Amino acid sequence: MALGGMFRNSAAIYLHLVGPLQRKKAGASLSRCLHQTLTMSKRLQARRLDGIDHNPWVEFTKLASEYDTVNLGQGFPDFPPPDFAMEAFQHAVSGDFMLNQYTKAFGYPPLTKILASFFGKLLGQEIDPLKNVLVTVGAYGALFTAFQALVDEGDEVIIIEPFFDCYEPMTLMAGGRPVFVSLKPTPTKNGELDSSSNWQLDPMELASKFTPRTKALILNTPNNPLGKVFSKAELELVASLCQQQDVICITDEVYQWLVFDGQQHISIAALSLALAASLPGMWERTLTIGSAGKTFSATGWKVGWVLGPESLMKHLYTVHQNSVYHCPTQAQAAVAQSLEREQLHFGQPSSYFVQLPQAMQRTRDYMIRSVQSVGLRPVIPQGSYFLITDISDFKSKMPDLPGAVDEPYDRRFVKWMIKNKGLVAIPVSIFYSVPHQKHFDHYIRFCFVKDESTLQAMDKKLQEWKDELRA
Repeated sequence: MALGGMFRNSAAIYLHLVGPLQRKKAGASLSRCLHQTLTMSKRLQARRLDGIDHNPWVEFTKLASEYDTVNLGQGFPDFPPPDFAMEAFQHAVSGDFMLNQYTKAFGYPPLTKILASFFGKLLGQEIDPLKNVLVTVGAYGALFTAFQALVDEGDEVIIIEPFFDCYEPMTLMAGGRPVFVSLKPTPTKNGELDSSSNWQLDPMELASKFTPRTKALILNTPNNPLGKVFSKAELELVASLCQQQDVICITDEVYQWLVFDGQQHISIAALSLALAASLPGMWERTLTIGSAGKTFSATGWKVGWVLGPESLMKHLYTVHQNSVYHCPTQAQAAVAQSLEREQLHFGQPSSYFVQLPQAMQRTRDYMIRSVQSVGLRPVIPQGSYFLITDISDFKSKMPDLPGAVDEPYDRRFVKWMIKNKGLVAIPVSIFYSVPHQKHFDHYIRFCFVKDESTLQAMDKKLQEWKDELRA
């Protein structure tokens, strides 16, 4: 029962039992009490939560559960992690009993050591496991810790659209102001499929977003939801602007091993570009965020990490030790053992980092062919878990789908598709700032990192849809 309703019911019972005079006095007193209680309830929410309490994921997840659907919306594998990772986790649970206890606050030592060794080689840096590494509750925890540690009241944070949807609320919760710049698709030739590589930043527009108040820029490559892998030239543009304006770069690289078609993931922290010897390079101004969940197809383990220079990391340590303190020891132990195995097999056919993208490229291509059969136009992703498709043809044929007048079309379309076609996707407009949503409301996002049985169930739904179109 709501707080106000509970008090009203109690007040009514009490007033019924007392006499007229007492009733009048008691009524006035209870009225004041009720007013004060309701007023107090309005003050319970901290200002930093204003405007961010609605989460579209809750709405679409709930809707998907109410119908007989194939869920291609949420970004998680529905197949098991690799055998070596599962064995590592089982060993962590059943082996050393001390893994049931606290470990070092900033990371289980074998994990911070292998992260420093493994990524030190990739980034071309000497990484100190005690000063340059922080283990977090997933990459989500890493992002939150970074925003809380570095973004202050009034600081501006440049966010590249489309963006993983937590970037905006995390900026606002830290007191910052999000500043948006959109990747824009370039035209394709007739009959040619669009590609995430065609979505590009306008260098002049990006440069115009930097002001004296800009504190940080957040970069996501490979990008969720688009699947764009930023090229070296694009990263150098971002790097040069960050250096010119003395801006921190927070780079979300959780899908770094999921790149396709011979693409190469490049970490901006590895760029040696420096405008002048007196200016910090990109390593000195970058936080690099990774995820064991995405790396080993075990999203429920919730182990993430941040790598960066001591000058930045010491502030993240302060937030971490005063919030979550440390992360589950056993999951960290399993990730450490898995990374040690991958370091030994790195670049070889036996490496999971080689096998996973090969397998997922096949499922990506399978899904591309399938969605095309009903008139959805895919944007071929260079990386990540996700495939976005253009629904413009449906928008022109079915403009009046049910829903609020001001609700973006892609959200109405996804609800219609869930209810009528049994397929779950995510509307791409939720990955945009409110002013820009209307320009990108003709795309929906599917997750293709799924088991063969899920893809076959998708095909069945699409075949039924295709048969209806032919009828």
